[in-house]
Amino acid sequence: MKIAQFLASLAAGALIALPSLAVELKIGLQDDADALDPAQSRTFVGRIVYTALCDKLVDITPDLQFVPQLATSWKWSADGKQLVMELRQGVKFQDGTPFNAQAVIDNIQRYQTMPESRRKSELSSVAKVEASGEYEATFTLKAPDVTLLAQLSDRSGMMVSPTAAKAAGAKFGDHPVCSGPFKFVERVQQDRIVLEKFQDYWNKDKIFIDKVTYLPIPDTTVRLANLRSGDLDMIERVAASDAGTVKGDPNLVYADAVGTGWLGVYANVGNGARADNPMGKDKRLRQAFSLAIDREAAMQIVFDGTGLAGNQPFAPNSPWFDKDIPVPARDIDKAKALVKEAGFDRIPVELAVANNPVSMQMMQIIQSMVAEAGFDVTLKTTEFATLLDAQSSGNYQLSRSDWSGRSDPDGNIQQFVTTGAGLNDSKYSNPEVDKLLLEARQSQDNAVRKQKYDAAEAILSQDLPIIFLGHQAWIWAYNKKVSGFVPSPDGMIRLVGVKKNS
Repeated sequence: MKIAQFLASLAAGALIALPSLAVELKIGLQDDADALDPAQSRTFVGRIVYTALCDKLVDITPDLQFVPQLATSWKWSADGKQLVMELRQGVKFQDGTPFNAQAVIDNIQRYQTMPESRRKSELSSVAKVEASGEYEATFTLKAPDVTLLAQLSDRSGMMVSPTAAKAAGAKFGDHPVCSGPFKFVERVQQDRIVLEKFQDYWNKDKIFIDKVTYLPIPDTTVRLANLRSGDLDMIERVAASDAGTVKGDPNLVYADAVGTGWLGVYANVGNGARADNPMGKDKRLRQAFSLAIDREAAMQIVFDGTGLAGNQPFAPNSPWFDKDIPVPARDIDKAKALVKEAGFDRIPVELAVANNPVSMQMMQIIQSMVAEAGFDVTLKTTEFATLLDAQSSGNYQLSRSDWSGRSDPDGNIQQFVTTGAGLNDSKYSNPEVDKLLLEARQSQDNAVRKQKYDAAEAILSQDLPIIFLGHQAWIWAYNKKVSGFVPSPDGMIRLVGVKKNS
């Protein structure tokens, strides 16, 4: 063999022996996720991580239609009290535990009975789940509940390994084990969450990323700078004011979608000792606070025309919006009159806000607006997960928080304002609101449902346990080497089909 041929054969052998380089995707998040347990978590960014980590029974499309994921098909009984789901066969959890009807039973029971679970109100209509076959699960309901599919398309439908869940209990989030395309590797709080491709994933042929790292970077400017420098491959919640910069960068791709969620200020009306303050005790002050806000101006300034001003859990362009309660114009005179009627001249208020520039900018604007009506607002900045912990425990007076939105209207309202619901941080309780929202769940007639939501909103717009501000669009930016990403109104980053070219 000639020397040149010998060297060529060596080179070819070396190429064969070398493993292919792992493809890593680095995603910048606005916040750090809370517990990585679908039973306990509530953060938006946690749901972004779950799209890679935990498959659900049902998924939704960009036009908000339900489609199969771990359930391949489903059928309702004529009376709306039974849902039969055919399950995908050959699926394994990331610890090797098989997925079947018993796994569905174990998961739903965990969500319903685990003391720390926030999913109880979402599944309150479910009387029992049974295995009507090895790969067939039957949900029997206490009463018809048209929202159940929507619940099963989110955290309540995320399937975690029963083996791991039983062993870990409330500590499951320290090392989550699910059935999604990526499995958990490590987490460093406030720094990173690392996942790697699950080689036994049922749909692995459509997964082209080997490793995904999520990095919480609250500052929108820093997040974008990291993307432009190449330290990140994708970021979520680009500041609207930076949209032009992204569009003008030849190395980046801009994507957006109108969201289904809301922006709001929670009022502590019954959550522990800190509810004993003027804002918590007198709805006239909450009404005055709301009337002192120019929502149109605030949304225009902060979101540069990409969002909508709002005063309900449904956006003004939603079919569920109550047009009889339009977005109020700013009325300082009426706000001052309500403050005086409540017996005050000036009211000191502490308002918690997450330490990201967009939330801070909006609250500084509102702080200035409401001051004219008599509210002396002190902004208490904190990391977002810490803010949510404080809300849950009642350690707040007012707190600025968002909701990413759901495909069914129930998901935007029920769990925030009904008695004992998992996300009711205000601890608001009104039997008539409870009754109306339960009846809305049970009707299969959208006209009837609309009447119930309107009636509930008429009460809530006066009591104001949550002061709604508006509705934002989701904006993403990513390196042009990334392809296959599909923007969705739910704000998620689905990695099935996503590629990263070298």
